Amino acid sequence: MAIVGGGPAGLMAAEVLLAAGRRVELFDRMPSVGRKFLLAGKGGLNLTHAEPFDAFVARYAGRAAALRPLLRDFGADELRRWAAGLGVATFVGSSGRVFPTDMKAAPLLRAWLHRLRAGGLRLHMRHRWTGWADDGALRFATPEGERRVHAAATVLALGGGSWARLGSDGAWVPLLAGRGVDLAPLAPSNCGFEVAWSEHLRRRFAGAPLKGVAVSIGDWRQAGEFVISEYGVEGSLVYAASARLREAIAATGRAVFHLDLLPQRSLEWVARELAHPRGPRSLATHLKTRLKLDGAKAALLWELVPKAEQADPQRLAAAIKALPVTVTATRPLDEAISTAGGVRFEALDEGLMLRALPGVFVAGEMLDWEAPTGGYLLTACFASGRAAGQGVLRWLAAGGREAGAA
Repeated sequence: MAIVGGGPAGLMAAEVLLAAGRRVELFDRMPSVGRKFLLAGKGGLNLTHAEPFDAFVARYAGRAAALRPLLRDFGADELRRWAAGLGVATFVGSSGRVFPTDMKAAPLLRAWLHRLRAGGLRLHMRHRWTGWADDGALRFATPEGERRVHAAATVLALGGGSWARLGSDGAWVPLLAGRGVDLAPLAPSNCGFEVAWSEHLRRRFAGAPLKGVAVSIGDWRQAGEFVISEYGVEGSLVYAASARLREAIAATGRAVFHLDLLPQRSLEWVARELAHPRGPRSLATHLKTRLKLDGAKAALLWELVPKAEQADPQRLAAAIKALPVTVTATRPLDEAISTAGGVRFEALDEGLMLRALPGVFVAGEMLDWEAPTGGYLLTACFASGRAAGQGVLRWLAAGGREAGAA
């Protein structure tokens, strides 16, 4: 068996196949496996999320139905038990996010690789997959030249198109498209967005966090925090809205979200506080005194609310509760945390095998799904890798034939 890609999805597929007694060779273009996984754990490895299953699955939006059976088989609880089997205990944080007790990715990856190698996994680093030869062999570019490999079955787990320096560069897109595989275009997900800030705001407030706010787009609303950046906005709350913002930009060239600077207060309360006489105090001092509104939050008001509205308590209150922020573009794909688009589930059978290429299975971020940060991305990568490994075993048991030895 050949696994192409050494992230969580590829390693999980390898684990399933090794447990079934199969010989497994894993190929990756980087010098070592799990590069993006290690980066994801740099500030604390958010492995999964502890919310109820139905709410968890709903995070995958338009692909929730496709991912539900995979997550039912290997979801948050199973992932925590799996980590415990590697000697890595986990805990649930106050937000429901699940972390290893030491917060680190490296110990988990080391323990996992030790177990996989003990099970017979063979790793081939610095092998960039370049497609198939005429006889069906996998082609790899290596430091020693091209290598061709025949495999009983192949699992592709090459990641999306973000963080090319860690191995996920989307170079597989034309290779699969050329074989008739139905693909959705790759697009940034969990990404920053560009806003035409004034030079003053960029100079004074780039990097400033906005905490305790809420964002609304149509009927969707979520509280949290994000960051003003030199180019626009980024951070967890913006990432959660990224699919909606990206789709609006694709349709109209721009997107608007409404920012509630005081989500714990009603519009009526804000208006009453603003209506208090301020005497000789400046409006900025009045906002700080009555509303505790200053710093980056106040700066956004001066940036986005016309002066005529600033002087009107009712209109200023309305802006504080629903400040329109216009974004004009996503940041480049390679900067995104994750990728939308990829191999459509309609191009796969229930075992994640490509209908156009029997014996070739796909897992992880190559698949056409997206989810917010919070453990959902990693969980679906693990779950789809496991499903692909199981799909390989079922296909071989049903008569899939070996085209050569991996």
